[in-house]
Amino acid sequence: MTSSVAADPRPRLGLQIRTYGYWAAVIVILGLAALWLGWKLVTEPVLVFSSAVAGLSNGALYALIALGYTLVYGIIELINFAHGDLFMLGTLFSGFMLVTVLSQTVTQVSALGWLAFLFALIATAAFCAGINVSIEFLAYRRLRRAPKLAPLITAVGMSFILQFVGLKWNGSMQKSGWPSLLPTGALHIGGVEIKYTFFVVLAVTIPVLLLLSWLVTKTRAGKAMRATAQDQDAARLMGVNVNRIISFTFAIGGALAGVAGVMWQQTIGTTRYDLGFQLGLYAFTAAVLGGIGNLTGAVLGGVLIGLIQGLNDSVGLGQDWSNTVVFAILILVMVFRPTGLLGSTVGEKV
Repeated sequence: MTSSVAADPRPRLGLQIRTYGYWAAVIVILGLAALWLGWKLVTEPVLVFSSAVAGLSNGALYALIALGYTLVYGIIELINFAHGDLFMLGTLFSGFMLVTVLSQTVTQVSALGWLAFLFALIATAAFCAGINVSIEFLAYRRLRRAPKLAPLITAVGMSFILQFVGLKWNGSMQKSGWPSLLPTGALHIGGVEIKYTFFVVLAVTIPVLLLLSWLVTKTRAGKAMRATAQDQDAARLMGVNVNRIISFTFAIGGALAGVAGVMWQQTIGTTRYDLGFQLGLYAFTAAVLGGIGNLTGAVLGGVLIGLIQGLNDSVGLGQDWSNTVVFAILILVMVFRPTGLLGSTVGEKV
């Protein structure tokens, strides 16, 4: 005779209640935010659209930095905390190239100025790529088989080293007044001011992102990168030079940080030795929000964070609450989708 004991339904019922409670809280928060934004859109449409444009411009820069995080994580599952400070060095090197090397001391737009801007863009990308490859070779390569905490702590240490370099290079105070070679005017559409620099940021960012997507998905090097990300040992057996591919990935990530550094220095016009901490944190958050390891997710996360910041600063709770709003949204997304908006659940590598 077989006896059966009915399972206690209370734990499952409690889980369902908590899940419904989470969803109810999210719906209420999103509903209130939508109502507030809708009201502002009706009463102050010009301010809302102007804030959105400014947020999208910053979001494009966040996306460039976030791609460096997500590329490295996708290959060796390392959160390179030094990446934000590499971006900071890119802003300083950009100013050095324009002022000291190219003697561009006056804000002006000319054919020669555009050539100087293009030269600074390429030189800064190469500079940051070289630093990133050197960091990988000197600090990370020997720790690939080590427990994950070891390279993580090493990345934090490299962040402090780069920040110290920035402190000696830039000084402890914020520097402003850097010459800009980009147009300074604005386009007005229905009262909405769209600065010309916004179009320059998009003109640089979009082709770079499309080129990176093509590189990863269509080229032989991109296939090797994806194979290395999936299984390094199997990639070696197939003839892939894993060390070269990882260095190549760090070079691309560093170049993206350099491009973002040039665009920040030219559009915002300020440099700080600790700029990499704040912008790196936003970029890392963007990568996690979109789904770290996913290129499209990093771009989506960067644009969303820039847009949320822009709207919050002008028509929301204000700049003092900007970080709180961004990270509250990140927490909510992580609660219901731990892999991010576009991330996918994969088995752990053993």
